[in-house]
Amino acid sequence: MNIEIAIAPLIETLAIYIWPFVRIGAFLMVMPLVGGSFVPMRVRLLLAIALTIVIAPLVPPAVTQDVLSVAGLVMMIQEIGIGVALGFLVQLVFDAIALGGQVIAMSMGLGFAVFLDRARGVSIPVLGQLFLMLGMLVFLSLDGHLAMIQLLAESFRAWPISEGALTLPILEKLLVWTSQLFVFAVKIALPAITALLVVNLSFGIMSRAAPTLNLFAVGFPVAMLLGFAVIFLNMGVLVENITSFLMLSLSEASRLLSL
Repeated sequence: MNIEIAIAPLIETLAIYIWPFVRIGAFLMVMPLVGGSFVPMRVRLLLAIALTIVIAPLVPPAVTQDVLSVAGLVMMIQEIGIGVALGFLVQLVFDAIALGGQVIAMSMGLGFAVFLDRARGVSIPVLGQLFLMLGMLVFLSLDGHLAMIQLLAESFRAWPISEGALTLPILEKLLVWTSQLFVFAVKIALPAITALLVVNLSFGIMSRAAPTLNLFAVGFPVAMLLGFAVIFLNMGVLVENITSFLMLSLSEASRLLSL
C-alpha cells in the first residue's frame, strides 16, 4: 500500500507559523531580561513557540514566500531585523544605565571591583550591576515585559510580514535613538560625577597647600564614602530617571510602529 503525503498544504500551514516565529525569536534574543545569557536557550525557544502559537492566528493574512527560496531567505532576514529593532529600543536604556554606573564607579575608585554580568557575558563594575538590577526591578514594576509583548503583537498589523518594514525613515529613527544612550548615561551619572569632581578639586588645592599630605591615603576613602552618600541621597531621582527613560523608550517604539 502506497501512502502519499501532500507536501504543499503542509508547507502552507507551516508558513503561517514560521514567519511569526522568526520575528518573535529575534525579538526575544534582545529583549531585556529574557535576552540575557542567564536565560537558557531552551527557555527562550519554548517561550518563542508559545508566543507564536498565540500570536500567529491573529496575524493578518499575507503573501509569503517559499521558506527554502532566495526570496524566503530575504524575508527571513527582514523579519529578524524587525524583531531585533523592537527589542533594541528598550535594551538601549539598560545599556545606558550600565554605562552610567560604570562612569560613577570609575570616579569613585571602584573600577577594579568588577562583577560578571551574565546578561551580557562581560565583566562590569559592581556599581553598574547594581544599577542594572534596579533598572530591571523598575522595568518589571512598570509591566514593561507585558508592554513589549503587546508591541510585538501590534507590529504584525503595522508591519505585515509580506511588506518591507525597515524603510529608510525607520532606520534613521533608530540611529537617532542610539544617540540617546549617552544622554541617558550622563543624566544618571551627572550628580555623582559633579560631587566627586568638587572633591578631587578640593584635594588638588590641599596638595598645593600641604605637599606632604598623602592624597592616596586620604582622598581615596573620602571619595568612595562621598560617592556612596551621593548615590544614596540621589536614589529617588535615579529611580525617576530610569522610569522616565523606560516609558520614553516604550512610547518611542509605539511611534516607530506608526511610521
